[in-house]
Amino acid sequence: MTSKADILRQLRNEILTLELKPGSILSETALSERFEISRTPLRDVLKQLAHEGYIDVYPKRGNLVSYIDLESVEQIIYLRSTLEKDMIKNLASHTSPLPLRGVLELKEILERQEKAIREEHAHEAFLQLDDAFHKALFALAGRVFLWDLIQQSNAHYARYRRLHLLKKEKLKEILAEHRSILDSVIGRNAERVNEIVEHHLHEDINTAYLLENFAEYLNLPSFDSSEPADRT
Repeated sequence: MTSKADILRQLRNEILTLELKPGSILSETALSERFEISRTPLRDVLKQLAHEGYIDVYPKRGNLVSYIDLESVEQIIYLRSTLEKDMIKNLASHTSPLPLRGVLELKEILERQEKAIREEHAHEAFLQLDDAFHKALFALAGRVFLWDLIQQSNAHYARYRRLHLLKKEKLKEILAEHRSILDSVIGRNAERVNEIVEHHLHEDINTAYLLENFAEYLNLPSFDSSEPADRT
């Protein structure tokens, strides 16, 4: 029998990677058989997933993988943008030398991102490296706690990012912006930071790309008039 923690981790990952697509039904019977677990502990797992925003519970439909909520995405982008502008600007303004180990780590991540772009299915590896790059910046600034805090509200934003990274040209654009961010920090060019970070994090939120290609994944008013049960 699989533990509740393992099931929770597995279902989170399947939702975040879109293996379980928004709107998919999570049948208690099917999950109970799949993980060889009884209904009571399984319901604890589903309750936690609902609390974290990964699923919604509808009285007449059951447990559905949550649709991507663009309002939630926008708020996470606003939070990250505000934090990263200030944080990177401070890094670029310091007169003391930057820790060599942190700078080398960032450069290595960029090299690995460039290599990932050349691979057949690049987006998943690239996304992990994208997280690694930004986490390394937070670490360089002594703000890893804030990075970890942001990850706790990642159910919608992580999936939104994955959909955009399906475009190969988007990967190249992100890599170029990462290089600009690192160049600004190393070159002590704090004046460029606001513009670069603003474009890097905000550029996609108002595009028609998601609506044109993934409207069925989004939490749009036309989806359904019934309200999901409250998350607890």
